[in-house]
Amino acid sequence: MDDSHPDTDTGTDTSTDAGTGTGTGIGTGMETGTGTGTGLGRFLRSRRARLSPADVGISSHGRRRVPGLRRDEVAALAGVSTSYYARLEQEREVSPSRRVLDAVARALRLGEQDTRRLHGLATPAGRRTKAPARVERVAPHLRELIDGWTGTPAFVIGHAQDILATNALADALYADFDRCDNVLRMLFLDPAARTFHRDTERAKYRAVSDLRQTAAATPDDPRVLHLVGELSVRSGEFRSLWARDHIPVPPYEVQRMYHLAVGVLELRHEAFAVRSAPGQQLVVLQAEPGSPSADALALLGSLGARGRATDT
Repeated sequence: MDDSHPDTDTGTDTSTDAGTGTGTGIGTGMETGTGTGTGLGRFLRSRRARLSPADVGISSHGRRRVPGLRRDEVAALAGVSTSYYARLEQEREVSPSRRVLDAVARALRLGEQDTRRLHGLATPAGRRTKAPARVERVAPHLRELIDGWTGTPAFVIGHAQDILATNALADALYADFDRCDNVLRMLFLDPAARTFHRDTERAKYRAVSDLRQTAAATPDDPRVLHLVGELSVRSGEFRSLWARDHIPVPPYEVQRMYHLAVGVLELRHEAFAVRSAPGQQLVVLQAEPGSPSADALALLGSLGARGRATDT
């Protein structure tokens, strides 16, 4: 099923797996070397290095020169020639078809997120439809809904994790931050995050993983590109995480936080897709009824109400 040139080269992989260059693109997975420098080669090499012959039903005898699968083995599984697959890894194949990319994804046992990322990396920017800048607005009825939840912090985030709307208790909960504008900016750029989040690393991994999914689905989105660029320049930690081939994705569970006014809170994090506004999510932080965290939220709500009354 080779959609490419009908090469007959089926030799074994004799190249080293050191790559074709060093990473130079800030926060975007760019690398120098042959081809377009999109990071496709590094991505493919890392994914085949994770698979053993036994994982894909291939018998292996003796010592192997490369970790994981060889290029010729991936090519055979995908139904393309070895030389064509080699060109993909060397980023010299400028227009692989969707059918070939899907076959490579199956050969490498890629999940949904990695398959989207493969398609994004393999599609030259010039062939993509330029995405217009999104104007994200929260529907009035959704604002009314979260404003009515006086005992539960709730907020709405956009596709790039910009915070679009908050209720009064969410404002009080995040009052220690300088700006409550974007989840990633707050995590990586605001010193308050180190005190507020009891497990900052977990929160950062989750946020970066979510942003990667968005970037894979909309690789030319102006807001996502601007955010990744800003964070890559201003945060070495973000730059390092963004460049990694794999980030463990912690589940949404109970989050432990520390608020300067009320102390430690344990709140269950739930995120719901807003069907009327694709890309938006409604985030709710809920305390166990009758728990110390519920009491702390009630106190925080009363302190916030008192502060608002003083302001007026």
